[in-house]
Amino acid sequence: MGDSRGSRRAQPAPACRVLKLARQPYYRWLHKPVIDAMLEESYRANALFDAHRDDPEFGYRFLADEAHGAGAVMADRTAWRSCRDNRWWSVFGKKRGKGKKGGPPVHDGLVRRDLSATCANRLWLADITEHATGEGKLYLCAIKDAFSNRIVGYSVDERMKSRLAVAALDNAVVRRGDVDGCVCTAIADCSSAPESLSGRSTATG
Repeated sequence: MGDSRGSRRAQPAPACRVLKLARQPYYRWLHKPVIDAMLEESYRANALFDAHRDDPEFGYRFLADEAHGAGAVMADRTAWRSCRDNRWWSVFGKKRGKGKKGGPPVHDGLVRRDLSATCANRLWLADITEHATGEGKLYLCAIKDAFSNRIVGYSVDERMKSRLAVAALDNAVVRRGDVDGCVCTAIADCSSAPESLSGRSTATG
């Protein structure tokens, strides 16, 4: 038996007339089903998803930077809209839900906003800063000794991930030696620290 599916296929003109569609847009779509704008949006969404999968702690601005590095250039607002529509939230962002209360702090406040130290290697302050360069952004994590006011460890990376802080802390431990009992806290956790490390610290030592 011959294939009769072709004879049962609806003709474009009657179908468009029944659906109240103009034939010209239909033929344009038939010639190019996916327009350039939709294709570009898909490429951008794929780049954002890849960045979100690799770094789920990033917000949409950092995801846009990562997508830009992968070749998908877009405005921050475009990245925000795509993340919102696909519900790609940062794991550190506010919780989306109703009727849920926040849990206890993830760690105890050992410093209690007191940034003074009686001797070296008792209190370290950490801070991360962003620096724009001709080849992209760089992130610097510096650790300062609260007693000597010196930078005791640092690390530089092109991505702001947890390894940036870990590398800076490891560098400080190697440089300072005996650090038993030392407390390291982030500047952002201490409201009494009005300035960043780069503005007040002396040379490393």
